[in-house]
Amino acid sequence: MNPKERVPERGRVVPIHARVHPTAIVEPGAQLGTDVEIGPYAIIGPNVTIGDGTRIGPYVVVDGWTQIGKNNRIYAGAIVGAEPQDLKFKGEKSFLFIGDDNIIREYCTISRGTEGGGGETRIGNNNLLQANSHVGHDVQMGNGVILGHGSGVAGHVVIEDRVVIGGMCGIHQFTKIGRMAMVGAHSMISKDVPPYALITGNPPKVYGVNIVGLRRNGLPPETRMEIQRAFKILYRSGRNVSQAIEEMERELAGCEEIDHFLRFLRSASRGIYR
Repeated sequence: MNPKERVPERGRVVPIHARVHPTAIVEPGAQLGTDVEIGPYAIIGPNVTIGDGTRIGPYVVVDGWTQIGKNNRIYAGAIVGAEPQDLKFKGEKSFLFIGDDNIIREYCTISRGTEGGGGETRIGNNNLLQANSHVGHDVQMGNGVILGHGSGVAGHVVIEDRVVIGGMCGIHQFTKIGRMAMVGAHSMISKDVPPYALITGNPPKVYGVNIVGLRRNGLPPETRMEIQRAFKILYRSGRNVSQAIEEMERELAGCEEIDHFLRFLRSASRGIYR
């Protein structure tokens, strides 16, 4: 036997530096990195991989073909890698990939992918998923996202980097939320939300640029000014989206943030909030 491994109760094989509570169940086949902690009554399925330094709280269930990166914190009662809540799912092999340094709070639920969505749910790095939130099947979540308490993200949603979603929001399936957008609490999102937007209400309304978010993410004043000019063209010029895109291409500097904004508008499949 590798000197770095030991065989504890129930036939589990874990690195010697992993700390598994005696009441936890780690199924044969699960792979645990070094300095992993598994709390009381947690259940880790046989196809799960957990990276170094990750801490799994009490009563957490991690199941399915789930890969979790390094230094994540998963709090009590979360269910990670469960079967998709989709009637078309017939038990096929599908995956959940979670990056590094994420915080997944109490009773959060995250589903694996489905065949119709490419078979993968992906969550990036440095995200905060607050208590009782839900991430549905085939969701593609970037980095630095905050998902508020009790919010639900339906299947096939794309959430770009550094988005903030307030508490008790509903995000409709197949929608897309652009980078650094902020969605106010209790909003129901059923169209695409452009990057950098500040949106809230029922029905939701775009109130302008998420200036506080842009500042917090270190965008310089000249870039923030260009984004504000883009929003003025899109929302206040009276032009339709295609016309607004053409004017932005003529009038605005070709910085990366504006290029991304234009790409998002061109690819919006459900329409955007105006």
